[in-house]
This record gives sequence, C-alpha cells and structure tokens, in this order.
Amino acid sequence: MLKFSGSSVFGGVAIGKLFIFKKNENKVERRHIEDVEKETERFEKAKEKALEQLQGLYEKALKDVGEANAMIFEVHQMMLEDLDYQDSIHYMIKEQQINAEFAVAQTSDNFAEMFAAMDDAYMQGRAADVRDISERLISILTDSQSSLDVFQEPVVIVAEDLAPSETVQFEKDKLLAIVTQQGSANSHTAILARTMDIPAVIQADIGLDPEYNGKTVIVDGFTGDIYVDPDEETSKVMEKKLAECLAEKELLQQLKGKEDVTLDGKQLKLYANIGNPGDVANVLRNDAKGIGLFRSEFLYLESEDFPTEEEQFKAYKAVAENMAGKKVIIRTLDIGADKTVDYFNLDKEENPAMGYRAIRICLKQPEIFKTQLRALYRASNYGQIAIMFPMIISVEEVRKIKKIVEEVKAELTELSVPFKDVELGVMIETPAAVIVSDELAKEVDFFSIGTNDLTQYTLAIDRQNAKLGDFYNAHHPAILKMIETVVKNAHAAGIWAGICGELGADLSLTETFLKMGVDELSVSPAMVLRVRKIIRETDTSK
Repeated sequence: MLKFSGSSVFGGVAIGKLFIFKKNENKVERRHIEDVEKETERFEKAKEKALEQLQGLYEKALKDVGEANAMIFEVHQMMLEDLDYQDSIHYMIKEQQINAEFAVAQTSDNFAEMFAAMDDAYMQGRAADVRDISERLISILTDSQSSLDVFQEPVVIVAEDLAPSETVQFEKDKLLAIVTQQGSANSHTAILARTMDIPAVIQADIGLDPEYNGKTVIVDGFTGDIYVDPDEETSKVMEKKLAECLAEKELLQQLKGKEDVTLDGKQLKLYANIGNPGDVANVLRNDAKGIGLFRSEFLYLESEDFPTEEEQFKAYKAVAENMAGKKVIIRTLDIGADKTVDYFNLDKEENPAMGYRAIRICLKQPEIFKTQLRALYRASNYGQIAIMFPMIISVEEVRKIKKIVEEVKAELTELSVPFKDVELGVMIETPAAVIVSDELAKEVDFFSIGTNDLTQYTLAIDRQNAKLGDFYNAHHPAILKMIETVVKNAHAAGIWAGICGELGADLSLTETFLKMGVDELSVSPAMVLRVRKIIRETDTSK
C-alpha cells in the first residue's frame, strides 16, 4: 500500500480505479517515412476513430446539455471531413514523405494562422476548432490520449493541476474524485468539485506514475489522504467511513420539503449554485428553493466560439422551465482571471485577477453583452429569472449597464419578442462596492455577495496562489464586517442581500449570517441539506 497526503477542498470518500490525467503536449517530431501508402492509411484510420469519438461526444452532450451545446461536436466532425484540410495532410505525407502526425501538426498551424488572420470574428474562431481536431488526431496517432473517453467506468482523476475549462469537459458520471498536485482551495476547479459533490484533494504529494493507472485507490476527502493499492485493514476502515457518509446523506434526505426557517421563525432563502443546465438535476435532487448563481461563463468555457444568442437562450430557457417557477439568478459572463477562453483573444496580463474581466469586458465590448442580455430577457418569459452583474466598483457602471439593458428591451419590444421585467442585482465582491453599497442599493433590486473575490481583494491575497494558503483567512474580521455592512445598507434601501460565494456553505458561519440578517444563501447543491439542518437548529434570538 502507498499512502499520500494533500489538502482537502471537499469532503467525502471515494473508492475506485485511479486514472492519471496528463495534458496532451503532443510535441511532434518530423520523421522521414518510406511507405507513403501505409502512412496515408494510418492517417485515415486515425481520422475514422476521431469521427467516432466526436459522434459519441455529440450523442452524450445531446442528452446531458442539449442540442445547442452539442453542436460543437457536429461542427468538429464537419471540419475533420473538410477536403482542403485532408488534402493538405495527404499532400505533405506524399510529397515530403513525412509522418502523419507531423503533417497534421503542420496543417493545423497553417490553417489556424489563416483563420486567425481573417477579419471576420466567426472565421477567426475557427482557428481554435482546427487546433482542437488536430490535437485529437495527433493524440490518436501517437497513442497519447488522456481523455476520459477511454474509460467505461467511474475513476479517480489524478493530475498535476486542472484548469476550469478542462474540468467542465469531464463526464460527471465518470468522476469519483479529483486529486491534484497543485491547485488552491479557492480555485474554480475546487468550486466545480463541490458543485459535483465529489471528494477533492489538492497539493497532494502523489506522483504521476503511469504504473498507478488502473490501480485501486481510496480518497479521503475529509483528511486529504490518498491510498493506492490499500491493504485489507485500510480498505475496511475506509469502506466503513464511506458507509457512514452515505448514511448521513440518507438522514439529510429527511429534510427535503422542509422550510428553511430558524427555531425563532426567521425565514431564509436557501438556493444553489450551478455552472450549466445539466446541474439543475442536482439542484432539484437536493431540494434547493431556487438557483442563486448560474455561472453563465461556463457556457463560454464549454464552447469553441462565442455562444450564439439562440444557444444561450435555449440554455437559460431550459433552466428556467426545469425550475418550474422557482427563482433563477443568472450572472452575466465572468470571463477573465483564471477563466480564459482562446476565442476572446485576451492579452496576457501581469495581474489578470485585477485586469480586463467580467463586467469590464461587457462594457468595453457591448455586442457580446447585448447578445447575452437578449438571450436572458427572451428566456425570462419561461420562468422567474433575475440577472446580476459581477465585478462592480461604481454607481456609474450600474447606470451604464441599465442603459444597455433598456436598449435591449427596446429592441425586443420593436420585434414583438415577449419578455418579462426582471430583478437586476449586482455582485458585491470588491471593497469599493462595499464602501458605496448604500449608493448602489438605490440602483438595483438586490445584492449578492461574492465572498471568494471579496476576500481576495480585501486581503490582497491571490486566491489561486497555493503558497499563500496560510495567510488566506475567509473568516477575517474585515470580511465579516463588510458582509454585515452590505446587509445593513441593503435593508436600509429596502432591497435584499444574499451570499453566493463559498463562504455561504461554511457551516461554522451559518448562525453568524442568520444573526446578521442575511436574506439568502446560495451554496453548491451538495451543501443545501447540510445548511438547512443548521438553519432549522438555530435560534437567533439567543
């Protein structure tokens, strides 16, 4: 038995097969080949396998996230079958007598550069598609695929680190746990693990040894311990712990249908955070009373190009309809910082957390913003949608946003497109927003406090920096005083204030938030019933 340790970011116990996830660097070397016909046949077989994989991904996505989000895999199949693309590869293999993977890599670079140089934004976006299908081909040709496509059973992922864009592509029903050598407890990948209700351990001292692949592994998400090839005694102890976890979950199920009200009668809105339409099942399964944060940027992270108005509309509409009249608060895109997307063509920044991101992109590139707002307002006709805007620092920003909102509403009215007037709110996640929250409260219908970024900016600590973990203190008195200030200013203006950051699920603070008068807590679906238990056991009058 081998034992490794790391830092827990989400509790739970997972037992299953281990899978080493390595990023596909695919450094392809040029090789001279003698048999051109054989090499061409090798490419053709790889192409057919890639087409099969893409068709499988399309069918899976169709079931999980709907036709709009599945379309990308259909587009990739079409590009893979493009004659110009294939002719270039065939020509290089034949005329230069080079290996297929190098021909694919060279063609990928040439086509990507050609698309990127075009004036049309849509065609520029095709550069990322070419690279994607080419990487898939090279991975097949070099037998270096590190995708969950190859697994038919759930596994424990072990990786150096995972970007949010990588995590969202994993099939959730194939993930038992996530273990990374690097990472931060406050990274978006950690947040996704909590949303998916799977154990997660970061900064683990486990190596990425290929020999571990397929071995039995146990992950204790409570302690951060990882056991590879566990002995009989360890297996028995951990199996018992897993059974206890399942039993606790079973007990929590008894809280379904119960009100989120304290012993002294104080009512709270207990909502859930989601990243895409597929997460709604977890929201309903855990009996949240609404969705307090729909991270709409994951529609962008999961796409190879800007999602169209129609694609976004279908996603928002599906969530609104599935929630059957319960509130759905959708945050406009929060791209930037650690959530990067190639087709946005964002410049590299020295300090991206404080750079060109979120509402700043929307106000600087209103065409992107308006596309999303049109989709949101169209979807408002199918449920109880509210919209909130991230990274606000001033009243002037809110007034600019409201002006653009009015323009969008006027456009829809002129086209006779039905929509509802919806609640508009802002996220309070900068110290500036806290200080002027009394003024902001006069402009909006609600506040949602994003404690992750608020903590980062208040303490001047990069929440992605693992070295600063000992200094990062989400319970810092300054943070709690800020939350209390925001709630008081909201109530003074007659609006409500909630928390949608990770601190909302901190059970040690639930009673504190209740006493502060926080109106809403939005947490990962897996935490809803746990928070409800604390709420129902609390008496704020004492």
